[in-house]
Amino acid sequence: MKKLILLSGAGLLITACILVACKKSSEKTTTTTTTTTTTTASVSALTCGSAVVSSTATVNTVFSGSATVPYTGGNGATYTAGTAISSTGVTGLTATLAAGTLASGAGNITYAIAGTPTSTGTASFSITFGGQTCSFTVTVDAASTSTGCSTSTTIASKVVCLANAFLATLSTSQQASVVLTLNKTNALRWSNLPCGLSCRNGLAFSSLTSTQLAAAKAVAAAAMGTTTGEGYDEFTQIMAADDYLGTMASGYSSGNYIIAFLGTPTTTGKWMLQFGGHHYAQNITYDAGVVTSITPLHQGVEPKGSFTTGGVTYTGPIESEHTAMQNMLGSFTSTELASAKISGTFSDCLMVPGSTTNTMPTTKQGIQVSTLSTAAQAKVLAAMMPWINDLDATSAAAFTTIYQNELANTYVCYASNTSGVAGSATSFLTTNTDYVRIDGPSVWIEFICQTGVVISNQIHYHTVMRDHTRDYIGL
Repeated sequence: MKKLILLSGAGLLITACILVACKKSSEKTTTTTTTTTTTTASVSALTCGSAVVSSTATVNTVFSGSATVPYTGGNGATYTAGTAISSTGVTGLTATLAAGTLASGAGNITYAIAGTPTSTGTASFSITFGGQTCSFTVTVDAASTSTGCSTSTTIASKVVCLANAFLATLSTSQQASVVLTLNKTNALRWSNLPCGLSCRNGLAFSSLTSTQLAAAKAVAAAAMGTTTGEGYDEFTQIMAADDYLGTMASGYSSGNYIIAFLGTPTTTGKWMLQFGGHHYAQNITYDAGVVTSITPLHQGVEPKGSFTTGGVTYTGPIESEHTAMQNMLGSFTSTELASAKISGTFSDCLMVPGSTTNTMPTTKQGIQVSTLSTAAQAKVLAAMMPWINDLDATSAAAFTTIYQNELANTYVCYASNTSGVAGSATSFLTTNTDYVRIDGPSVWIEFICQTGVVISNQIHYHTVMRDHTRDYIGL
């Protein structure tokens, strides 16, 4: 009987073990696995054209800075740091995305910029983030900008310092070609044609060594505004557009752009800085260390939209000028538009470049700005700013004050624009012969749409800014 009890105990023990094992097995079959869903960062738009770069880089000098790029339509996702993106155009720099979290809507992403730029000019970075792609730029100045001329107390003195630094890189014969007599005959030698030195003064960029070209561009950069899409940035984009045209037709190249000094660069006397080419012409007069004339100024572009050259994609040089003029006309009421419209058809700007006979009309046409609403008057002043902002900030502020004080007696007129509708800015300046003019006691600005010359199935833009009292001042 005891043996039987032991056997029965063993059987119970075995049975208990089986029950425990079954229970554990049952527990395993009911265990669930939890997975984590990762949200990918996405934005509806990146605005590289409004990117803010912390500072200007200097050729052959270690650079460390940042670029802040605005976005819209962020989805609130967190993102990790990116890998380094190499610059194009000017090489030697990299841009690396810093980790962060998107806003649910608008915000900014930041790239760390580092490296040593190998030349002067514009370093471009093509970035892709959140399903969108765009390019931003970092300006690289010549070494003299941060060394011998960095202590200049005014923009005018800095321009003179850089001009002399440029002259020091030239041979005697080159100096004789770039420093010419300050007179009206020389001042009138500028053009909107792809005619190189046959219709312009000075030295062609293509004739300069890399050191000389860097020094020449440093002069232009110091004389111009630093706003993204304006000033020197816009100048380099327009030259890039000419390089793009050069891949389709002869005669177009940034190498055909020039630089010239009419008179000896000085902070005590009078001299004129000229630089430009086919679709850009800048004529700035300095007198006793002050900018006294910022005209004539010509800007144009073909193609008007995005294009890629040298591995860099550009998204419409002088589009800010186009948009500002559209916004001005779009702010007018139907009655105001009727008063502003003039008859006739324009094929180009009335004040064509370089002519000795083209004088601005003494009779104003269109609608007087003082009769417009306060909002529309503000749009007229805003329409002038993309041209004014191509100058250094001090000079731009001075001329803004002049033109603002004369705003009430300024007139606006336009022609063609058959699709133009009150309240619809984008309905204006869309097709060949669409034209608009701002004509004040001093300021004169024209903007026209023309049929493309090289790309004939597109329109391209021509603009000119003049000044009734300050063109070729004193000549």
